[in-house]
Amino acid sequence: MPPSLPCSSPSSSSPSLYSLLLPNQPTTPSTSPPPLKPPSPTTSSPIPPPPRRRISGQCRRRRPRYLHPLLIRHTYTYRIRRRILTEPYAGGPHADVAGQAIPMFHAYSRPGSAAGHVAYANYGRVEDFEWLTEMGVDVSCAVVLARYGKVFRGDIVRNTHDAGTVGVVLYTDSKDYGSGGGRRWFPDEERMPPSGVQLGTVFSGSGDPTTPGWPSTRSCARMSDEEVGSSGWAPLIPSLPVSSADGEATLPAIRGHMAPDDWQGGAHDLVYRVGPGPGVLNLTCNGTQSITTIQNVFGVIQGVEEPDRYVLLGNHRDAWTFGAVGPNSGTAALLEIGSTEWVEENKELLSSRAVAYVNVDSAVSGTGFHASSTPQIDKLLKHVTQQVQDPDNSSQTVYESWTRSEDLPMIGRLGGGWSDFAAFIQHVGVPAVDMFFGGGCPVYHSLYDDFIWMQKFGDPIFQRHVAAAGIWGLLALKLADEEVLPFDYLSYAFELQALKSCGRASMWGKESKDPLKVRELNDRLMMAERAFADRDGLFERPWYKHLIYGPLKHNSYGSKSFPGVDDAIGKAKSLNTVESWKAVQHQVWRVSRAVTHASLVLGGKFT
Repeated sequence: MPPSLPCSSPSSSSPSLYSLLLPNQPTTPSTSPPPLKPPSPTTSSPIPPPPRRRISGQCRRRRPRYLHPLLIRHTYTYRIRRRILTEPYAGGPHADVAGQAIPMFHAYSRPGSAAGHVAYANYGRVEDFEWLTEMGVDVSCAVVLARYGKVFRGDIVRNTHDAGTVGVVLYTDSKDYGSGGGRRWFPDEERMPPSGVQLGTVFSGSGDPTTPGWPSTRSCARMSDEEVGSSGWAPLIPSLPVSSADGEATLPAIRGHMAPDDWQGGAHDLVYRVGPGPGVLNLTCNGTQSITTIQNVFGVIQGVEEPDRYVLLGNHRDAWTFGAVGPNSGTAALLEIGSTEWVEENKELLSSRAVAYVNVDSAVSGTGFHASSTPQIDKLLKHVTQQVQDPDNSSQTVYESWTRSEDLPMIGRLGGGWSDFAAFIQHVGVPAVDMFFGGGCPVYHSLYDDFIWMQKFGDPIFQRHVAAAGIWGLLALKLADEEVLPFDYLSYAFELQALKSCGRASMWGKESKDPLKVRELNDRLMMAERAFADRDGLFERPWYKHLIYGPLKHNSYGSKSFPGVDDAIGKAKSLNTVESWKAVQHQVWRVSRAVTHASLVLGGKFT
């Protein structure tokens, strides 16, 4: 049965509001208030006391469950000095259907209202709020304005809540995504237009929040709203994404301390300050909920030998808007099989039969090849890229251009939880690969991520798509057709400084043609990765099972070696108790045990 997930639909009777109130102005903001000049960098304006904390639900039904990120709908009216919405560009081929695109919203944003003096918090990282505290800036009961970038948007919302704020507005600063104060943007240049808004989820977990660790089907058990809220992964304050034009129009209403140099943004005629106030932000998010069904599309090519083994290729086929980069540049080669719910429903089968998962999400957004994998696939990745021509330089291979780039380390690690590989590697322990051409996409998750942007800037002659499909296909063929799985665990040994003699040759000598011995050897190669996935999961993050690589606790985009140990050390430094440091020792022991188990699996012998 296909997974059934919570979703929502627009609330037509009570749209969500975002308004900026300036001191000594009426409570209903006018469309064209007098300009507020930024204060001198050398002076500081007095800050009025913040209003009382106010968060109230606005939904017509009972407080809704947390909602599936791809199926939420919110209706927003955004008012600040002037009304600016994401607008179709002149001559765009999708202008007639742009109104059908998802409006400005954050999936899983908590429904309700918040009002408070506005404060600026840079990228909303833990260290940003620590700096504000050191400077004596109190953001409790404030509504924070933060810019996208550096960390996952859901972690920004969580960090903001932990700092005691009542709401958060995220904007795409022109320094990071736009023209940096210039006058040209898409469709003339690749940069995000001033009215561009980045959509996305702010849920920090994976899959359906009401069914953590088990598939979301019609008849399944679900966590209550209260249990989801106390899990630590679901947002507890309202949030809203806005454009650079709207975000930068809010900044003049913020006085107080001048922000550091690296906090300054793309509004060159403005000095960024941290506040809070004197401007007040009113934020209301509305949504309704229902249960709906999502579909995974997948096909199987039956093998002749060992047909019960699976080499999986995946890409998600759903998009936040038109999705020419994310994910349709990957969908151009393959349709989706990478749903978290699908993995949870097929967990036992995948645990016993999956050889590897090869993921492509945003396959093409520019020049330059990038890849991340579990270490035993490193050697295979290098071999395959030597067989594919560089789409931007026909005189060399992808491997040659890759190794000459300044991107080091050359092969990254799949610790982050930002794409479909997360369920396979982090939850089940299946070896995995992720790859793409390009880097950051300036129109990411916005209305401007369309075919015209791809044709003009991402891949004008679509040769990068061809190269991505070639590497993807060759990886799949090698994993499926090699008699002995092309896994090299010396790469793991070098990284962990353990498993000293786990290279293929030193483990079993000459390769045998006996089908049973080949099968037994492939079992050991395939199952070694599972040994790193502990059933109890990471320290205080049980859904993530992999003890060697995992997402950063405060940035799900980032990858961390030994994440459970790192989390325990962070907590021990904060608490500095005997029990907390004993917990660190226990996490180190768990990793040591996992490495020993992997070694035993590869050796194929009892102790």
